[in-house]
Amino acid sequence: MHSMKKARTIGHVATHMVLILVGLFFLIPFFWMFSTALKSDQQIFVNPPVWIPDPVMWENFASAVTVIPFFSYMKNTCFVASLDVLGTVLACPLVAYGLSRLEWRGRNLLFFLTISVMMIPHEVTMIPQFIMYSKMGLVGTYVPLYVASFFGGRPFMIFLLRQFFMNLPRDLEDAARIDGASEIQVYGRVVLPLVVPGILTVALFRFMNSWNDFIGPLLYLSNEKKYTITIGLQMFTTQYKTEWALLMAASLLTAIPVVVVYFVVQKRFIEGITFSGIKG
Repeated sequence: MHSMKKARTIGHVATHMVLILVGLFFLIPFFWMFSTALKSDQQIFVNPPVWIPDPVMWENFASAVTVIPFFSYMKNTCFVASLDVLGTVLACPLVAYGLSRLEWRGRNLLFFLTISVMMIPHEVTMIPQFIMYSKMGLVGTYVPLYVASFFGGRPFMIFLLRQFFMNLPRDLEDAARIDGASEIQVYGRVVLPLVVPGILTVALFRFMNSWNDFIGPLLYLSNEKKYTITIGLQMFTTQYKTEWALLMAASLLTAIPVVVVYFVVQKRFIEGITFSGIKG
């Protein structure tokens, strides 16, 4: 018994050591970004590379947020990402519920068509969507960047949430219906609270996607005051020169909200991935 316990302890220690080493390996790009953000222009392209800048240029961060209207772009990005997430968590669970818990003719066919959309590259639909929004007079506004979420236009999110709903037992729903609850009450009061990990998982995925979106704002936004941060970062690159230190400093600041949001919902996010049955 003692030898088994010792072997188990050694196994746990070895597992954690491997995970720590892998984690440190994946932190290398972030360390390089932070290091580059603190370098002078002369240190960035030297060979061999300089990992520890000397001198440390902390003023690069101050310059990065003043060369461009950084905080204005961050505010625009937060606005778009928040509406995108809001539309996703309102519409996608409702669609997923209808495709998983309700019995109706053509349900499986519609679900097949929904997941089939995931196989269509975005480049195929980009031009037709632009023409459609242009004829509606929405080009130059934020609406094309989030409106699809309010109409369930996120097939992967619907698929992910459907996996949650499919794993739920039907006993609570049946009991609620026997007590006279309507279908909307069953959905809102019984089923929806049980899939909170899934909703948070979908919200995190959508937030990251919207926060890092470059093509959408590039297509639809023409007023510089409405630019999101991904477009703003391009301003550090000109025809003749790229301010690499400032670009890295601004990129590091841009990544902070995503990291913070992830750590806030980390526990629920891991529960969501486990419960949905998705395997990496």
